[in-house]
Amino acid sequence: MTQSIQIKAARSQAAQGWHVFKKDKLAIAGATIIILVTLISIFAPIIAPYDPNVTQGPRLQPIGTSGHPLGLDGQGRDILSRLIWGGRLSLVSAIIPLLFMFFISLFIGLLAGFFPKLGEVVMRVLDILFAFPMVLIAVGIASIVGAGLFAIMLSISLVLLPYMSRVVYTATVEERDKEYVEAARALGSSQSDIMFRELLPNVISALIVYATTLAGVMIVFSAGLSFLGLGIQPPDADWGRMTATGLTVMTQGAPHVATLPGVIILIVATAFNWLGDGLQDVFNPYKRTE
Repeated sequence: MTQSIQIKAARSQAAQGWHVFKKDKLAIAGATIIILVTLISIFAPIIAPYDPNVTQGPRLQPIGTSGHPLGLDGQGRDILSRLIWGGRLSLVSAIIPLLFMFFISLFIGLLAGFFPKLGEVVMRVLDILFAFPMVLIAVGIASIVGAGLFAIMLSISLVLLPYMSRVVYTATVEERDKEYVEAARALGSSQSDIMFRELLPNVISALIVYATTLAGVMIVFSAGLSFLGLGIQPPDADWGRMTATGLTVMTQGAPHVATLPGVIILIVATAFNWLGDGLQDVFNPYKRTE
């Protein structure tokens, strides 16, 4: 009986959340863009008209060239195909570390927030990572393991850890002394039950919203590392690398080579921000009751 009531309550909350979300046009637009870009990237071998690394014609052909709607780059490669394939590495390099660190940060933040003495130690250790600029961390990792996809993903993971853990830690500290937690203690619940059954559902929403917003930032950061030569290496297609190589031909009458991947990065990053704002309203109990 109790389980049935909980299921009905969960369905009711989900319905209220969807009602709030669908009213946010920007959030819907953001989710649509993200889904569309993800599907295009997954099915790149089917959708892309050409091999992204093979020369298809004369270099620096403009937008609207016959057979190449977005033109050709400085090496005569089809820009549309490279943008489609580039989405794979750009999304993987940013999203996979984010998903991995989501669970790591959730666990660390819960433990640190629930146990005050442990929390002091953990937060001081994470403060050390806060002290290092993101690019400096990436440069250090690239010098050790070499430039490439692994270097990007490891750099992003280390950058995300202190930020995401602190969000969970702060939310846990705010929740741990509330009445429902005290009631669970009085009923004899174990510490693990209190953390994962009582606190977890109330702190995870803050991390979901924050992680969604961070996804856009990490896509830009990943592209920036590739732009600096620390990330994806030629001839593989990546939006950041495409922007970097496009800059070398800007003065040769081909601004579209660098502009197109730059616009894609901006659109996808903005879409994640829109989605994050929409999810923030979804998890806001005051919005759900409007």
